[in-house]
Amino acid sequence: MRISENCCNFAGFFDGRAICVRGEKYSINHKIVKTIVTIPQRPRGGRVIKEDPHRINDKIRGVQQVRLIGDNIEQGIYSFQQAMKIADDLNLDLVEIAPTANPPVCRVIDYQKFLYAQKKKQKEAKANQKKQEVKEIRFGPQTDDHDYNFKLKHAMEFLKEGNKVKAYVFFRGRSIVFKEQGELLLARFAADLEEYGKPENVPNLEGKRMIMFISPKSSKG
Repeated sequence: MRISENCCNFAGFFDGRAICVRGEKYSINHKIVKTIVTIPQRPRGGRVIKEDPHRINDKIRGVQQVRLIGDNIEQGIYSFQQAMKIADDLNLDLVEIAPTANPPVCRVIDYQKFLYAQKKKQKEAKANQKKQEVKEIRFGPQTDDHDYNFKLKHAMEFLKEGNKVKAYVFFRGRSIVFKEQGELLLARFAADLEEYGKPENVPNLEGKRMIMFISPKSSKG
């Protein structure tokens, strides 16, 4: 039994069929039997391995001296070989944290624990980040004091939570003639919320709505 030269990259037989990486047909004793089964080639490269964000241990190259910092060590300037020995004796890693300093600054730490702690902090910070929402407060041009104070209390809570408030007066039908009352109401609303937020704009009439946005004040300072 012989495979013809027309078949490229012959791989072998499986279940009575010739398997090739390339080519269209195979033959046995010069007799074309059937169409070839094509095997797609595996892409090169494999999985991407992330590089460490710092140079560590023997990956620190071209350095003669380092400024050594860390816990339970005598901090100061050492030769690179001495710094590596100190890290090895403590069963820890030598991590370059300031490569542009003169000499470069290295810390003696457990690098894997350090990366884990950093990742944990980033995850916690992301979880604690609250997405700002826009909370709507709707008034009528002749809103009474009870309704006004009820909505004012809600707006205070929204701003305390770090959310933005979209306050607007809705003019139904001919109530648009009370446009000035809407402006006064929103101006009063902004003044009553001065401790919690700051208006982003003057009241602006859009169709049947007079709108004003109030952003929360920063908690800093």
